[in-house]
Amino acid sequence: MNTAKFRLTAAALLMLASVGATAQSKDIVVDPKGDVPYVIDQRNTVVKSGADLCWRTGTWTPGAATDTKAGEVPVACECDKDVVGADKCAPASARAVAAAPAAAPAPAAAASKCDFSVTLAADSTFAFNKAVLTKSARANLDNAVIGKLGTCAAVTSVIITGHTDRLGSQSYNQKLSEKRASAVQSYLTGKGVKADVIDTMGAGKTQPIKSCDDKLGRKALIECLAPNRRVTVDVKGPAR
Repeated sequence: MNTAKFRLTAAALLMLASVGATAQSKDIVVDPKGDVPYVIDQRNTVVKSGADLCWRTGTWTPGAATDTKAGEVPVACECDKDVVGADKCAPASARAVAAAPAAAPAPAAAASKCDFSVTLAADSTFAFNKAVLTKSARANLDNAVIGKLGTCAAVTSVIITGHTDRLGSQSYNQKLSEKRASAVQSYLTGKGVKADVIDTMGAGKTQPIKSCDDKLGRKALIECLAPNRRVTVDVKGPAR
């Protein structure tokens, strides 16, 4: 008999088979390399008692029972589960799946928006020293603002900002810019835009978009500064 491994002869196997009447479980085939800590037969199958217990050799140790393989797992997983961790008794393929990081969830698609901005400019600007919407300005609001609101599932914010040219004092132009913003607000609420989503503000003469030479005559200067007499409308909300 090999001193490193214990193999049973046919006669010995017959003797063991006659011990006990308990049915045997499935065969446990081991890798015969190294120091096998259980008695094995000529087929490298662990020999069991009539009580279905694996026969240990005299050199059995917990380490040897863990190191010797029965397929993909230690033989102890079949014979002595109490000496090996449960994590070592799963097949390598299953352990790899368990260890693999979970796939990151796909990022949620960004919600579509119907945000847009409109400026009453060109022939839609306000007359000098006035806060009255021109016919062209009203048509522009109908087309560029009211017409686009149909693309919104909801309107969450409408910010209306009035502006003036630089002629006159800061305080006077501040009040005039606020009146221009209010004129636009009144028109939009009259068209069905909810007042509670509208905010108005006046920028006075602080944000000009065109500069003109003071050497121009009064009439020419007023005409030149016309682009500064404007209102901007900024709409925000989710798209349909």
